[in-house]
Amino acid sequence: MTEQYVSSENILGGNIVGAPDRAEMARMGLDPDEFVVQGDLGEDEFGNPIEGEDGPRVPMPVLAVVGRPNVGKSTLVNRMIGRREAVVQDIPGVTRDRISYDALWNGRRFTLVDTGGWDPEATGLQAAVTAQAELAMRTADAVLLVVDARVGATITEEAAADVLRRSDRPVLLAATKVDDERLVAEVAALWGLGLGEPHPVSGLHGRGSGDLLDAILEALPETPRDDFGAGGAGPRRVALVGKPNVGKSSLLNKVSGEVRSVVHDVAGTTVDPVDSLVDLDGEIWRFVDTAGLRKRVKTASGMEYYASLRTQAAIEAAEVAVVLLDASEPISEQDQRVLTMVHEAGRALVIVFNKWDLVDEDRRAEMKRELERDLISVRWAERVNISALTGRSVSKIAPALRTALDSWDRRIPTGQLNSWLSDVIAATPPPVRGGKQPKVLFATQATTRPPTFVLFTSGFLEAGYRRFIERRLREEFGFTGSPVRLSVRVREKRIRGGRGKR
Repeated sequence: MTEQYVSSENILGGNIVGAPDRAEMARMGLDPDEFVVQGDLGEDEFGNPIEGEDGPRVPMPVLAVVGRPNVGKSTLVNRMIGRREAVVQDIPGVTRDRISYDALWNGRRFTLVDTGGWDPEATGLQAAVTAQAELAMRTADAVLLVVDARVGATITEEAAADVLRRSDRPVLLAATKVDDERLVAEVAALWGLGLGEPHPVSGLHGRGSGDLLDAILEALPETPRDDFGAGGAGPRRVALVGKPNVGKSSLLNKVSGEVRSVVHDVAGTTVDPVDSLVDLDGEIWRFVDTAGLRKRVKTASGMEYYASLRTQAAIEAAEVAVVLLDASEPISEQDQRVLTMVHEAGRALVIVFNKWDLVDEDRRAEMKRELERDLISVRWAERVNISALTGRSVSKIAPALRTALDSWDRRIPTGQLNSWLSDVIAATPPPVRGGKQPKVLFATQATTRPPTFVLFTSGFLEAGYRRFIERRLREEFGFTGSPVRLSVRVREKRIRGGRGKR
């Protein structure tokens, strides 16, 4: 274990104590700059940057991107938003849901909705994907039909054009995969679809994407038709995470009251994070349905690898994570990895046991033992038993989310914290180490989201004693549903002519 000097100006990206706290420490004869970090800064427990919350979300016009499977819609979406967000692979059917991305062009913001392949003759899973694309077409402010220039207009594109010509939305036509001049002449044949001028573009190389974006801005209205959820400080962000086929998409569909995510018996149906505004218990929430995590990111490959990265990013962008576990099956290593990922990200946590309608008395007895054994590291999390299929107890999720977020946002005044801590230490002093008993000189809460506390001490505190302090913190102040981080700053030994040795 190493020790590194960290001043109060650079820990956690800012002051670890505010002006009142520094004044209180000065009154006690303490200087925050005399303390060093106990532990290894290589650990990610306290090294993550603390990011500010987004401001009020301004409603933006929506463009739906539709077309046959594998015509290059997701590649074009990545080009237009200027980053690799949509999952792209050289097989048809990778995108299945309606996936929303924020885009910016020439100072104007709008929302791009990438859809799965549209095929009116599809059956099974692909029929559900087509239904999502059709819903995107009906609810968007403008529609972009994407055609593979190398193939030309097929019967599917002609059927799509018939539907789009009858809509009251502006429609644009993009011919993709125009990677060189030889294909530009072939694009002219697409005028026959009756959707206006076809725009030749290359999602791979960026050819023509600027002209297409200019045309999109001309077609989009200044404000969206639907401003659902706009205003206020913005909905709280909730990530639905768990292993494949645990019921995440079914739960999102149940709480939203519509088929928002494609649901199928095939595990891993969801690939991209699906973003939805949901009215739950009288409050607007932003739910994000994520891909099921079946492998470690380092060992995953192809589509699964990129889906895992986007799930991890969705957790980082969320404020609270709802981790779904299959109540009818034993808690698995995958389940524990997902919980660890949320815990390490410092997000509020609600554990939802789905498929409770399949649990009998024997399984309940097994679950009691599993909870004591496998969930001990997150025993502070809120737990709810539901059935996404029948809707049983789904209404209990919103109160659990509020409890977890209240804990995540909670701040304890410095005076109250130190008064409580003095009583705790007087009753149970830190263990002696190296013949000396360390003293806790001062404590402060450095930040919220998650609650992070800093103890200024005269010596090293054993890991067991730090866990004891955290446990007593929870007993006194609650923090149900939120991780609590505890950092220790040990006073430096000064030597003449300098700050001291590390």
